[in-house]
Formats: sequence, structure tokens, C-alpha cells
Amino acid sequence: MSFTKLDRRDIAILKTLATEGRISKTALAERVNLSATACWDRLQRLEGSGLIKGYHADFELRQLAPHVTVFVLAELASHKAEAFQTFEAIVDSHDEITGCWALGGGFDYLLQVISRDIESYQRLMDTVLEQDAGLARYFTYIVTKAVKQTPLPFDLLFDTQ
Repeated sequence: MSFTKLDRRDIAILKTLATEGRISKTALAERVNLSATACWDRLQRLEGSGLIKGYHADFELRQLAPHVTVFVLAELASHKAEAFQTFEAIVDSHDEITGCWALGGGFDYLLQVISRDIESYQRLMDTVLEQDAGLARYFTYIVTKAVKQTPLPFDLLFDTQ
């Protein structure tokens, strides 16, 4: 895999956007010590390269609506390519599944599900099973509280010295 070459200013732009996505372009330029034009050019390059996939708001779900967050460990019955493709297509078709990661090791996938309640979650899983997603077994873990959620650890990922 080839990585996009980033210098310390690019990293500073990304780090700032990770915590302050709504920052104005002028304020961003000041924060990373660039002229507005130079900062805008870099931002367009970072967006154009696909490094910046979008800008999002971070919501306090407890205040927004009743919900339950569930993590699901899933193991497929078959490990043929078609089985993985089928499972991933089914996962992609359900909006309640807000995250899905393929794993190495004992389980094949980790899913994050956000549903209105446990009954809604169970209906989702019943539907996934009826769609013949190829599950051998799955394990449900209900989130009781969020302990930590942070932006990317830019200082640990990049040597900016």
C-alpha cells in the first residue's frame, strides 16, 4: 500500500480538522501558520487525494433519541470469497449497522449496531439471518456506557519532528 506523502503542515491541517471540523478556512490557516491561499490549496489537495472522506458532526445520542449501541462478533460458516462478499453486501444494506470491520483471528467481523432498543436490534439480527448471511454464530455485546472516543492519535502516527 502506498501512503500519501504528508509534511508537518498537512498533518497539522488534518489534526485540526479532526477536532474542529467546522473551523473557518481563515482560522485554519492561522492555526497552522499558513496564508489563507496556501492553506486552501493544501486542503483541496488533501480532499482531492481522498484523505479527507467528509466532514461530520459528533452527536450526543443520549439527548437525541432513545437508542442502544451493540457490538457483534460474527463468525461465518464458510471462508470462501463469495461468503465474505455476501455477508458484506448484507451488512452494507442495513443502516443500523454503523460500522463493520473484518478481523484476523478467531472471529471474522466486528459490527457496531445502533438501534432504537433491544427489540429493534433483535429484529435486525433475525432479518440478517433470514437473508442467509452465512453466519455460523454471533455474539452480542451491549454497550452500557462510552468510556473513550477520540480523534486519530496524529502525534503517535506521524513523526513531525
